Formats: sequence, C-alpha cells, structure tokens
Amino acid sequence: MNAALPSPAFWQGKRVFLTGHTGFKGGWLALWLSALGAEVTGYALPSATTPNLFELARVEETLTSIIADLRDPNALQTALTAARPQIILHLAAQALVADGYTDPAGTYATNVMGTINLLQAARQLPDLKAIVVVTSDKCYENVESTHAYIESDPLGGYDPYASSKACAEIVTASWRRSFFGQPGQSAALATARAGNVIGGGDWAAHRLVPDLLAAFAANETAILRNPHAVRPWQHVLEPLAGYLRLAEKITADATFARAWNFGPELEDCVSVGELAEQLHKLWQGSRYTTQASPLPHEAALLRLDATCAKERLGWRPRWRLPEALRQTVAWHQAWRDGKDMQDFCRQQIGQYSRSNHG
Repeated sequence: MNAALPSPAFWQGKRVFLTGHTGFKGGWLALWLSALGAEVTGYALPSATTPNLFELARVEETLTSIIADLRDPNALQTALTAARPQIILHLAAQALVADGYTDPAGTYATNVMGTINLLQAARQLPDLKAIVVVTSDKCYENVESTHAYIESDPLGGYDPYASSKACAEIVTASWRRSFFGQPGQSAALATARAGNVIGGGDWAAHRLVPDLLAAFAANETAILRNPHAVRPWQHVLEPLAGYLRLAEKITADATFARAWNFGPELEDCVSVGELAEQLHKLWQGSRYTTQASPLPHEAALLRLDATCAKERLGWRPRWRLPEALRQTVAWHQAWRDGKDMQDFCRQQIGQYSRSNHG
C-alpha cells in the first residue's frame, strides 16, 4: 500500500505561514511547499549554523522571508496580519537537547511562550483554516522500555528540551479546547510528534548523522557517544509529508484536530552503533570509534508508534533506513561536488514522491 502524498491541488495558491524556515526541517518544507505552488511567508531567527540549508538551497528565493523572534508577540502579530495565512505550520523551536541544558530559560521561552504567542495571534486571523504545531517524540514520559509510544501515553520529559515540548503539547491542547473549538472560530489545531530526522543540509551540533558526516568528510575518526542508544530514525521528508497531509485533513474535517505521531517502521528504530555502521559502509574510507559522552543525560531507548497516522491519515514511511541514509550521503556528496543544492533538494523530493512504501 502506497502512502498518500501531499496534494498539489490543495496547496496550489494556499497562503501558508511557516515558522522556522531558516532551519533544517523548515528549509526542506519551504522548498516542498514552493514546489506544490503554495504562497509561503517564513518567520524565523537567522540560521544557527554555517553552512546551512537556508543559504545553500537558496530557500529565500522561494518565499517571503521575515527574520524575527517568536518571543516578540508584536512582531509576530504584525507578520501574521500581513500574511493573511490560510494554513500555519509551526516548526520554529529551540530543538537541541544539549542547548536545553545550557539555556533552559531560553528553551522554555521559545518552545512554550513562542507557541503561546503564535496561537494567541492566530485567533485574530479571519482566513485561517488550519494550524499544525510540531513538537517532538521526546514529549513523552520516557520510561525507556521497549514500548513504542502512542499518542495517548503520558507526557513528560526528563530534560528541559523534552519537557518544553511536553509543555507545548499541553498548551496547544488547551488552546484547542478553549479557543479553536468555539463557534465562529473555524481554524482546526493539531500537533505532530516526529522521530529523529536525518537528511541533507543538517549541521546542528551534537546530532549523530551531522557529526558522523563532518568527521567522514574531514577524513577524521568519528566519535560515538552512546552507541547503544536506540532512536526512531527517519528521513526528513517523511514527517514533512505527514505535516502536509495532516494540514489537508484538518482543513476538511476538524475531527482530525488532535496529536499525531510520525515515526519510522519499528524495525528502523535501531541503535546509534548500528546506524553508524550503515553510514560507514556508504562512505568509503570512513572510520569511527566509541568514547564516553561528556554531555548531560540523554535517553537510552525511544521508539514511536505511528499506527494512527497510517490508518487514519493514509501516511506511511516511503524510505526505509538504508535508503534514508543513502539519500543523506548523496546530498552531502553533491554539496561537496559543488552541485546546485536547490535543484538537488527538489530532485530528492521528486524521488521521494515517486517511490513506493518501504
């Protein structure tokens, strides 16, 4: 059974407000929305890394880009009023576990109050039909069992980043019940919880695949901090397809306005060591070793169950882990070879869309 793809007929001409367009996931989503014919306004801080996907893939050419802060409610309200969106896709966040430890207050300010600022401003938008708030698979109270988390499992979070995402889930559920389900307010509000994403154009610090690829490219020995840790790995295009599909569904039917998991097949929830070995085989001459982590606590086991998205949204993963890694390596090698990375991203989106499930 093939996965349902985002509908060009739905997105053509749609006014979309995308937060986080300067980031890894947001940059890919901006390019996909542009290819679908949407009219996109992006709102985000400057890219946090050099190099970055936003500049390499010339994402700014594809949308109206506003560089501003979610923590500034007046700037956010002004941008939303001018954009007159029909759909809001909220991806902007402080997205790193390690940064949550070094700046916990800033993490909560962005991930919780930033979400509140967005939802409050969205209440004033007359043309708005749907909001998708992207949180994280780390929003669950992770007891590190073999259980794959489903949407009804308790929220929690050991570290500031994880708990900030649980807070964002609670805030969004409250706003949905209190404001977006009331008569006269037509917008539907849902949340999306995705697994660990990989793909071309990610240079974030303390993320496994970017760290491995950087070491491999520099002909250095990569370091694995937690080789036995298990994560739900998936290519970045997988959850993005889910976000788009979810926005389509809640626009048509508000009963879909709830929380949704988007994760890989359970067989692709593998250890750091196993993923590193697969990536090593794809990059000739690469090498890696293991070294105890100097970083704060990270969960050793996390698995996600996306059965609801498969059964009710028609979404399902198209690229299994070996293909996701192959596409990621191909992207980075194309960048090293000086290819046009906007074109290359569009080619990979096209390959993903033409591929079959699994």
